[in-house]
Amino acid sequence: MTAPRCVLAYSGGLDTSVAIRWLAEHKGYDVVACAVDVGQAGPGALDEVRRRALECGAVESVVVDARAEFADDFVAPAIAANALYMGKYPLVSALSRPLITRHLVRVAGESGAEAVAHGCTGKGNDQVRFEVTAMAIAPQLRVEAPIREWGLTRDAAIRWAAERELPVPVRPASPYSIDENLWGRTAECGVLEDPWAAPPEEVFERSAALADTPDTPEELVLTFDAGLPVALDGKELDLAGLVAEVDRRAGAHGVGRIDMVEDRLVGIKSREVYECPGAVTILTAHRDLEDLCLEQELAQDKRGLEGRYAQLVYNGLWFTPLKEALDSFMAVPQRYVTGDVRVRLFRGHAAVAGRRSPHGLYDHDLATYDEADRFDHTRAEGFVKLWGLPTKVWARRQGRL
Repeated sequence: MTAPRCVLAYSGGLDTSVAIRWLAEHKGYDVVACAVDVGQAGPGALDEVRRRALECGAVESVVVDARAEFADDFVAPAIAANALYMGKYPLVSALSRPLITRHLVRVAGESGAEAVAHGCTGKGNDQVRFEVTAMAIAPQLRVEAPIREWGLTRDAAIRWAAERELPVPVRPASPYSIDENLWGRTAECGVLEDPWAAPPEEVFERSAALADTPDTPEELVLTFDAGLPVALDGKELDLAGLVAEVDRRAGAHGVGRIDMVEDRLVGIKSREVYECPGAVTILTAHRDLEDLCLEQELAQDKRGLEGRYAQLVYNGLWFTPLKEALDSFMAVPQRYVTGDVRVRLFRGHAAVAGRRSPHGLYDHDLATYDEADRFDHTRAEGFVKLWGLPTKVWARRQGRL
């Protein structure tokens, strides 16, 4: 009798490596390992991941280069929405999980699997993102959570692997839990669990310490077309390449470090440290260009929906009707967001130094106070009286109650 198949989101680390054998022994699965590159791996790194999965007992090992797909299908909508959870976090991990799950489901269909699996614990947000995404796009599939069900400590997992002679990567235990992709890098655990303790420099890899940043500012120019960054300093780049280059340049100036106490979906507060030089710089420029190009009422309503959008993504609701509807709304104002933004990088800051657009609503002759002023000041008196009329009536009738 043929064993049922399960597609595991495989990272190549200890937990998902032992999960391959555990799913086989305890659930009777033939495991297909699926590793998805969303910008976290260096050249050739995933070749080793593919080999390790087979050595740990996977019947098949699939590696997907999804960097361009991640940028175009997930980062681009997040830019359009200026998506920042709690006004701070650019949704680094939250953006990648629906993409990874989409590939798990695809591979499950191609290999005849009846289940997909992830390596999350029961305490984090990612278990929700993987499982709810699977429910949304492939409700017929079973979802397995071996690490959550298993509950072994790191040391116990190492012993379990040694007993079975599994070639798992056992390095000195890092005190930090790291997740990384094109849009940024996350760190938690260890000393970071004390919200009073400053993050040690060893936590950071994509941004320089302020003491090590250049003594002079650097400027870059981002060109947007219909809300999407398409060129850097006049050079056209695909989105994945542009994000990576902005990330490198902004990181050298210490831009993009985020230290926050975060409200997790599971109901606890967690101290999180993020490095997002490219994301912070691009979102800063994009929102500034929107300020120049969007009509006031549209801009105000969009700002109100951006937080809701970020919350939906954070909560694992990417493939849902409300998220789809909000994407449609966010696409409308982007038609006007075309132009250039000059950003100055210096000492941890990405500050907009200038902006211009063929669609910009800034009118110099209306805004100026010099002799070119075309604003009709004589009409202001009547405007102020009418604008303040409800307040005046209220003050007369109810203001002293």
